[in-house]
Amino acid sequence: MEIYVVRAGDTIWGIARRFGVPLEQLMWDNQLESDIPLMVGQALLVRTGMAQPGRPVISIGYAYPFIQTEVLEETLCYLTDVYVFSYRFDREARLIGPDTPDDRILEEIAARNGSPVLVLSSLDENGSFDRELLSWFLNDSAAQESIIRQVEETVLEKGYRGVDVDFEYAKREDSEKLAAFVADLRQVINALGYPVSVTLAPKTYDGQEGSLYEGTDYRLLGEAADQALLMTYEWGYSRGQPMAVAPVNLVRRVVEYAVSRIPKEKLLLGIPNYGYDWPLPFQPGETVARTVGNVEAVRLAAETGSEIFFDEVAQTPYFHYRRDGVSHVVWFEDPRSIRAKLQVVSNYGLAGVGYWQILRMFRANWLLLAGTFDIYRRNEGQGATAVFPAV
Repeated sequence: MEIYVVRAGDTIWGIARRFGVPLEQLMWDNQLESDIPLMVGQALLVRTGMAQPGRPVISIGYAYPFIQTEVLEETLCYLTDVYVFSYRFDREARLIGPDTPDDRILEEIAARNGSPVLVLSSLDENGSFDRELLSWFLNDSAAQESIIRQVEETVLEKGYRGVDVDFEYAKREDSEKLAAFVADLRQVINALGYPVSVTLAPKTYDGQEGSLYEGTDYRLLGEAADQALLMTYEWGYSRGQPMAVAPVNLVRRVVEYAVSRIPKEKLLLGIPNYGYDWPLPFQPGETVARTVGNVEAVRLAAETGSEIFFDEVAQTPYFHYRRDGVSHVVWFEDPRSIRAKLQVVSNYGLAGVGYWQILRMFRANWLLLAGTFDIYRRNEGQGATAVFPAV
């Protein structure tokens, strides 16, 4: 596989002829449309032959139950597990399912021999991570025992093949209790033959300040869980200053710390499947960015005639445009930024990758992943090369 960056005067037909690949394949792989022009700086994935993937890795993707069937169907062959988001609990220790029932997504995953994982989060009824609710839970052993029992029953009843714990913003004084809960849950779920994973805020050192980090003890959680997802994204976020969502230079710092506390064989690198569109100038506390898909971002650049640039430090593309008298900047992911993140997985020998989230189709990402690694199929217990979709 090669990545080609569009230059002035290029056409999709000319690029296909240059590399000797079918035009239809090039357009399919990059989700191009004939009526949308190429933009200078746009990165294209060029599949010039059969891939020779490397070692098996775990590949997981978070999905809400309302994911479109066609997106789920195409994506499943590139995933070890689909993490269904999310179950939660209340102060009466009741396990509450997703707002959109998970029956349909579970049926579709089962029909394609996929592997669903139940995500247990500390979200409240408004969809926000509730620090006080989580603290109450971690200090109530009876509530924990009840939730573990209900999770076990749900896994057995609905056919889940694992559990992921997404407890964010834990208090510093609750860090040991959080790890103890994960360990207790793991004992029960492992007895069913399934793994337990945990999400980790992107720390870079012990004792890191901030409500997102202080209750996350990498060493303890690494010992408590079967695997851990590094949430290496959201440096650029909806209410933050415009910047790359997952700049590779900062991602590496998190990974370097993580492998010093947790065996690399347990670690998954978090990868964002989205970008942000910020109106300018940025006003702290006022400006709110709009979430955009990666394919959508390129189409927006084409609509506005915007050249796409690439930040060599962050290894991330971006562009500026103006609409209705307002300037904007967009940071997103493309084949170059995905390749850089997959290289981090290779360089550090991590267990695999985890995507937040898979609702938007970004085909070039999946083709790159399958061309770089062998996808570990949990239901087969071995690596299996993903089959490229027919053009």
